[in-house]
Amino acid sequence: MNLTLAHIGAQGRGKSGSPAKSQGGFDLLTQVYLDRCSPFAHCQSEAFRTEEAMLEWLVRLDRQQGRTRAVPVLLDSRGRQMTSEVFAAWLGARRDEGAQHIVFAIGPASGWSEAARARAQLLLSLGPMTLAHALARLVVAEQLYRAFTILSGHPYHAGH
Repeated sequence: MNLTLAHIGAQGRGKSGSPAKSQGGFDLLTQVYLDRCSPFAHCQSEAFRTEEAMLEWLVRLDRQQGRTRAVPVLLDSRGRQMTSEVFAAWLGARRDEGAQHIVFAIGPASGWSEAARARAQLLLSLGPMTLAHALARLVVAEQLYRAFTILSGHPYHAGH
């Protein structure tokens, strides 16, 4: 299974091409959790300048021969809130159904369009508070890792 952690907005890069100082720590921690997921799934992150660019990318993913349609999960404050255990069960069910690619996407500052919301298989809320994109990416990456550890019986989750 492939997982993509996508976001709409600034690329998070400084003039030198390195992570912007304000987001560098978040980006590094996000990558740590995505790397920890590698025994369970191939994980990558993608940044898109516009919602339209991301939706076009999803269409290209869906056109790949021999592939199932990507499962878009849009982070949205009006979406469904889940415990870590329920999220793990949801992810495990998609895996067991044969989903080849799940895309977790953090939207533009103005929110998702109705067209994007209609394309989503799941609208997921991290809670009622608004989070900075970099922080939301970190939370999603950690929850993906936590979900995989719950599904595999790894003690990471039980350590709370």
